[in-house]
Amino acid sequence: MANAKKKKHSFPSAYTVIIIVLILVQALTFFIPSGKYSTLEYNSGLDKFVITEASGKTIKKSATQKTLDDYKIKINVSKFKDGTIYRPAAIPNTYHQIKKPKRGVFGTINQFLTSQVQGIVDSVDIIVFVLILGGVIGVVNQTGAMNSGMMRLSEVLKGKQKWLIFIVTALIGLGGTTFGMAEETIAFYPILIPIFLLAGYDTLTVVAAVYLGTAIGSMSSTINPFSTVIASNAAGINFTDGMPMRVLMWVASIGISIIYTIHYAEKVRKDPSKSFVADQAETDKEKFLGDLDLTTKGDFTMRQKLSLIVFALGFVVMIYGVQQLGWYFTEIAVVFLAVTYILIFTAGLKESKFVDSFVSGAGDLLGVALTVGLARSVGIVMEKSFVSDTIMNYFTNQIKGMNSVLFICVLFFVYIILGFFIQSSSGLAVLSMPIMAPLADVVGIDRSMIINAYNWGQGLIGLIAPTGLILVSLAMVNVGFDKWLKFVMKLLIMIVVLILVFLSVGVLI
Repeated sequence: MANAKKKKHSFPSAYTVIIIVLILVQALTFFIPSGKYSTLEYNSGLDKFVITEASGKTIKKSATQKTLDDYKIKINVSKFKDGTIYRPAAIPNTYHQIKKPKRGVFGTINQFLTSQVQGIVDSVDIIVFVLILGGVIGVVNQTGAMNSGMMRLSEVLKGKQKWLIFIVTALIGLGGTTFGMAEETIAFYPILIPIFLLAGYDTLTVVAAVYLGTAIGSMSSTINPFSTVIASNAAGINFTDGMPMRVLMWVASIGISIIYTIHYAEKVRKDPSKSFVADQAETDKEKFLGDLDLTTKGDFTMRQKLSLIVFALGFVVMIYGVQQLGWYFTEIAVVFLAVTYILIFTAGLKESKFVDSFVSGAGDLLGVALTVGLARSVGIVMEKSFVSDTIMNYFTNQIKGMNSVLFICVLFFVYIILGFFIQSSSGLAVLSMPIMAPLADVVGIDRSMIINAYNWGQGLIGLIAPTGLILVSLAMVNVGFDKWLKFVMKLLIMIVVLILVFLSVGVLI
């Protein structure tokens, strides 16, 4: 009876959380006026700037610095021509309300359903990558290579478990701050979950180590081209302006996150009942460790070692391609598809067993793949309803005329709200910077502080925003959103206080 009651009041699944957020956002679009800023975009084929007014009318202008100056866009023209600014830039002081798109009952239902399908279609490259990755993991597991490797690793980790958290969070945090490592980290969960469980930790520790690395790392971006660099260019400054403060923020925030995670993880290792997911500990071990027997030392065959090496090399190539060659998920999926074909020769499995294990492995991550697509649907509703610019314009008007410290602190919270609705860091940068950056001149602060408020605000909300990557990550480790909120809220408050101190000191020195 108690179990039935507990089950009745259990927190909704990731799918349901996204649908609830989608319904709430869709409801808000009925009350928030629709509006648009005029935008300026460079057309390389014509070598012209194309101005799109709120009415939809387009005007072509010479692609010169004078045109940008005329429209009060303080960006060097070369940044448009070399592709650094590749999204339409908002033109300051051009916001106009527009007629709200007509939607009756059936139109609203249609948008609700269509946005979900469109979200899956728009995310197809990520979905394909996730399914192929699942298939590869299924094959490697079938060879027994993963179990044998885990047994050897469990021996090495004895007494050194803390270093596992430190290394994983620090390295992923480094990837986040330099090249915006985010969705790519999905690939690491299937490998790290058994390792963390064997170290005596729980599945929540896995998502903490990985997700805090990517979220806090991206938040405290230093040279990330998708946030700091593009935002600085859109603000008309060099991305190296304000770099010392960003480096200090990365060290401080990643350091706090590592200490916070280790404190929780060690408490769980010493007393498993302290785990926030203690009620599913046995289920997690059965799911992620399977029939792994740590009391028996089995053979680690050459085929198994070779299969693990091939699998690991896939990650090395992926990281190099993303960081050095600008790869996205289509290219990454190709890498792991190539790994699949190599495993045909190294795994030593019969054709039927190989195919079955690949399909079964892909099926295990199908739920994760669908979560990725559903999360995109919220942004689609915002775009189709033309309310993002209205929210942006409202907050811009509210923060005008404040003193410098109050201005920068409030702007940080403004970017938290904007980051919830506009999950694309580059999209938010190009939309907001031509409008927000000039306000720095009005209140007498350096424009690099606007970049910091943007980075830290839109990055921090990623820790808990259901429209971001967190629900996908939680789905990978079988942890509920409520358990994550319980774990992360104290850390969230700590980081908020840290950021407010940094911002206040930054405008005063």
